[in-house]
Amino acid sequence: MYIKKILISIAFLGLIGMGVFAYYVYGAIFNPNTAFEAKEAHIYLTSEATYEEVREQLQPLLKDISGFDRLAQKKGYVANVKPGHYILQNGMNTNEIINTLRSHNIPVNVVFNNQERLENLAGRIAKQIEADSLSLITAFRDKSFLAENGFDRETALAMYLPNQYQLYWNTSAEAFRQRMKEEYRRFWTPERITKAKAQGLTPIEVSTLASIVHKETVKTDERPTVAGVYLNRYKNGWKLDADPTVIFALKKHSNNWDRVIKRVLYKDLELDSPYNTYKYKELPPGPIAMPDITAIEAVLNPKDHNYYYFVADPSRMGYHKFARTLAEHNRNKNAYVRWINKQGINR
Repeated sequence: MYIKKILISIAFLGLIGMGVFAYYVYGAIFNPNTAFEAKEAHIYLTSEATYEEVREQLQPLLKDISGFDRLAQKKGYVANVKPGHYILQNGMNTNEIINTLRSHNIPVNVVFNNQERLENLAGRIAKQIEADSLSLITAFRDKSFLAENGFDRETALAMYLPNQYQLYWNTSAEAFRQRMKEEYRRFWTPERITKAKAQGLTPIEVSTLASIVHKETVKTDERPTVAGVYLNRYKNGWKLDADPTVIFALKKHSNNWDRVIKRVLYKDLELDSPYNTYKYKELPPGPIAMPDITAIEAVLNPKDHNYYYFVADPSRMGYHKFARTLAEHNRNKNAYVRWINKQGINR
């Protein structure tokens, strides 16, 4: 009888111990383990990330990092860290956190527009995904890739269409380039290619002319009219006489891309550069900037008119006055020159 009581007591104590242990384990795994006050916290793990790096990012965000270590070891996460962008929600428990880090790589929104050169694009993208600017510019300039896809160093910028794209944060430079190639091919539908041919242009030439239209006016409703002017000149064998191409040529010639030029001078028009459309009838060798899609659409769907000239309209900031004849244009131009001289803009 005495032994039976002892056995019962031992069993009872064992049950209590198991209960305490189970309660501890349950708490360590399933109780909230976040220490941040915000609604969520973002974790970015590189392709070479180790568990130590994961732990370093998590330590200030968790109440119990040791409990996380034990469960991560038990679930095999320590030896199987996955790169990417992960979002931890406030109030998550340890088990949920580990499951998130194992299988919930969340895409990021990558946005870019109006980049003047591939170098600018690389810098912009490097701030949004894991790939650094050096690996990106190397991928952008790869001669084999460019040749295989009908581009060269001067036209490569045309492949990158400004927009917002969803990509995984750990996207490599080559994977980003591949995605942009696919977007470019998708954009150039048979319908758009037919419209380009109707203007006597290839898709790359459309982007090149669109980059000039984009630089000439920020007013999207005016771009079809500006595109119509340039196409009238181009189809009639005129030089484009586009100030933005001269500005690009000056920057390229001086290798000073931070240079600000508000006014093109007559002496600038003499610069011998294939980008100087005051000197050469041909389109520039490639885009002088990354055109908005609205500018591309303006070239594909230009306004039908008889304008051959335009100049900034001081009475409507951002817009232009259009003219059919040189005499009409000169009157508009003289009014603009008087206005710009009053502003004291000499360069």
